[in-house]
Amino acid sequence: MNTAGHSEAMVPRGLELTPFRGLRYDPDRVGSLAAVTSPPYDVVVRPDGLHHLQDADPHNIVRLILPQATTPDARNEQAADTLRRWLAEGVLTTDPEPGLYVYEQRDGNGMLQRGVIGALRVSEPAEGVVLPHEDVMPHVVADRAALMRATSANLEPLLLTYRGDDAAADTTRLVERTAQQPPLLATTTEDGFAHRLWSVTDPAEVARVQSDLAGHQALIADGHHRWATYRRLRAEHPSPSPWDYGLVLLVDTARYPLRVRAIHRLLHHLPVPDALAALDGLLRVRHLDVSLPQALDALADAAREGNAFLLAGDGSFHLVDRPDPGLLARTVPADRPAAWRTLDATVLHAALLDHVWHIPGDSPARVAYIHDAAATVEKAERDGGTAVLMHPVREEVVRDLARQGVTMPRKSTSFGPKPASGLVLRALEF
Repeated sequence: MNTAGHSEAMVPRGLELTPFRGLRYDPDRVGSLAAVTSPPYDVVVRPDGLHHLQDADPHNIVRLILPQATTPDARNEQAADTLRRWLAEGVLTTDPEPGLYVYEQRDGNGMLQRGVIGALRVSEPAEGVVLPHEDVMPHVVADRAALMRATSANLEPLLLTYRGDDAAADTTRLVERTAQQPPLLATTTEDGFAHRLWSVTDPAEVARVQSDLAGHQALIADGHHRWATYRRLRAEHPSPSPWDYGLVLLVDTARYPLRVRAIHRLLHHLPVPDALAALDGLLRVRHLDVSLPQALDALADAAREGNAFLLAGDGSFHLVDRPDPGLLARTVPADRPAAWRTLDATVLHAALLDHVWHIPGDSPARVAYIHDAAATVEKAERDGGTAVLMHPVREEVVRDLARQGVTMPRKSTSFGPKPASGLVLRALEF
């Protein structure tokens, strides 16, 4: 078993990050490292993106994180069989020593992100160590838990952020110093991001990072469902066990600020004319005969004044804003902070989805959550549904609400850049 080494007597004060023996592709056994990577499972636009990734290389990581079969049990067993086969064939190999991994992402527009990948002690929200900021959908947690049980692996790291003290902190210095060394791997994915990974195995360096991070709390930037899955699986296994820990990437956003983008909604079986007709008298509707970038600019302008959404799917764009105060008073819960009550996602789910359109937001048959605006519009036009394009929330609003213990509606934000899946995995049993 790949147990995370730690002192039983240690009382956790904050983040408890431990080294692990990473499971990585053997570059000699695959077409290229770029060809076996993928965005996180919930970012892949299915089925188009899934098929594209499957075709990129027979060993692409989507065959593990998004296995394709006729039933959930068959999908999970297929992923487990594939993982065992790749291990037996040497496609995936285990690093000889446990370590923490420094990970860097860089694009051609000046975006640079660095962080540390490790196995983090799983904690409950009440402990105040790892702060969630979004609700989760139970069926997604159940799906991810079944996959992790079948494979006995953390197949992709979550993205967590923390606020470092200063540039002289031990973790910051280790990350910056390590990034000057030759990496374990380097590849550039088709989205233009260059990825580099290093392993830190020296016990003294690992201990300094652990001591530094023990004084911090983290915000879940991406991976709420997988963190909830870690918590469920930890509860299922008597402690101590490898399930006490989960694979994460920790990024100091004081040093490397993340981008915060919106996650858009695709409403199945609701044509745009029907969606607009239901809004009559409840919100202002303006029809825009412009391109998508121009429509998103108009959405950003309207969002400065209050709640605003962009509807699409019928070949044009419809800017929807200025919700009726009476509608908000009737539908938005009053027992939450004002910052929560005025979120676009809150108004969308509490007022529009629940009360105007009568669509359950946690039903995958009725609502899809898509990170790319153009893909959302394209699928709405193709399927006859309605795309609801959102404006992103500022990171400070997210963090402030999380510290108050207030969760935002599910899929409210998309932090990035997200770690590429497939660069390093964590097997819990061999």
